[in-house]
Amino acid sequence: MSVRSDILAYLDGQRPLLVSLAKDIWQHPQTGFKETYAATLLSSTLREAGFRVTAPVAGIAVAFVAEWGSGTPVIGILGEYDALPGLSQQVSAKRQPVEPNTPGHACGHNLLGVAGLGSALALKHVMEKYGIVGTVRFFGCPAEETLMGKVFMARAGVFGGLDAVLTWHPMYANTLWAASSMALNSFKLTFHGRAAHAASAPEAGRSALDAVVLTDVGTNFLREHIVSDARIHCIVTEGGDAPNIVPACAQSWYYVRAPRRSQVEHIYERVLNVARGAALMTDTAMEVEMVAACHEYLPNESIQAVLLKNMREVGPPHFDAADLTFAEELKNTVPSGTVNDMLDAYGMTSDEIGDPLCGAVLDEVGTLTRGAVQPVSTDVGDVSQIVPTGQLTACCMPLGVPLHSWQAVASCGSEIGFKGMHFVAKSLALTALDLLQSPALVEAARQEFERTTGGKEYLCPIPGDLKPPEY
Repeated sequence: MSVRSDILAYLDGQRPLLVSLAKDIWQHPQTGFKETYAATLLSSTLREAGFRVTAPVAGIAVAFVAEWGSGTPVIGILGEYDALPGLSQQVSAKRQPVEPNTPGHACGHNLLGVAGLGSALALKHVMEKYGIVGTVRFFGCPAEETLMGKVFMARAGVFGGLDAVLTWHPMYANTLWAASSMALNSFKLTFHGRAAHAASAPEAGRSALDAVVLTDVGTNFLREHIVSDARIHCIVTEGGDAPNIVPACAQSWYYVRAPRRSQVEHIYERVLNVARGAALMTDTAMEVEMVAACHEYLPNESIQAVLLKNMREVGPPHFDAADLTFAEELKNTVPSGTVNDMLDAYGMTSDEIGDPLCGAVLDEVGTLTRGAVQPVSTDVGDVSQIVPTGQLTACCMPLGVPLHSWQAVASCGSEIGFKGMHFVAKSLALTALDLLQSPALVEAARQEFERTTGGKEYLCPIPGDLKPPEY
């Protein structure tokens, strides 16, 4: 038996364990920085398998690093495990929360970390058996949904000393994530005014809510004068207590996204200038609180090419009649326009991509192709600014089912998600093996990384005094 076939056979044997772990995390969903269950489950599984586990890291109780082997190259595998609030759902094609208003794994992170763990276990198996030199590090990364976990870890130097990093994300298509993503600033603007009776003494009041509204109006005018791919999102988190009281305190929460970090910083400063003007107009005081920030994602084409080769070697997930029936039922719960939008994003027909499940390994497609910019943001971007990074996506939900939906929760807790996860564990393991055994590939990835970054050192986008939340 060759090393490669040994990896595949080993993971076939470990499938019951991996499915059990993914189900367990799916049944115990916790939101960012609160993922005690998943972090403990994954880290203890790796520790029992012989990995050296360091926890906590970067001052985050639910972040950890598990390492096996010694020497170079050093290959990292990312794992995520946070859920989303309010999306609890049973494995059902009807909206049926397990418990209303509680979290659910609507982005498939119950699968994401477990696939990485499976590949790490497979690598240890063959490295030990065949005397393969190198180091494997699995990173337990919390709070991706808030774009914070990996950024705090990056600031603490957790990703230093790596030669390459591999990761993935549950989606619809079995393909490469070869596109970039949006850099982002998440921040809150709090205005402080003066309360007064809104009818009998309005002249005594200074409305903090007026400042929030004026900032929103000014930002709407600003949108015309920023790069076309940028996005500014806003909600009002606090607006006062009653109409007859001039609001003494009001707050808005903004996201600024753009294709490059430098663009985000420029737009962010302009939004702050709008807010400063609103504070001046309303005679209020303004406070700025940075919540989160991240870089854009830099895909490494040298690693991506090997990922695609290995995805094809493994072969796409095999979905049976029961999977296809459940997928069709879930697909029928989403508007037909959503299905068409997804096909447009991938630039393929339903016959070409597979309907209701993707049953092929595809070349780079649609908005995921190299040179494109995904409109979403991810803290994987910060890792990719430190070390050459490769990323793929796999079919874990039906055509038209969006991430962050109850339908995604149902699919990621079903055999559809588990089969996608198993396909990924094999693809990541084979790619990591190629990196361990090919100094030329590692060097090519490094040289490409140096060209892409221009040799610039990573600068963490969050303030040095911003600390991870504690629970």
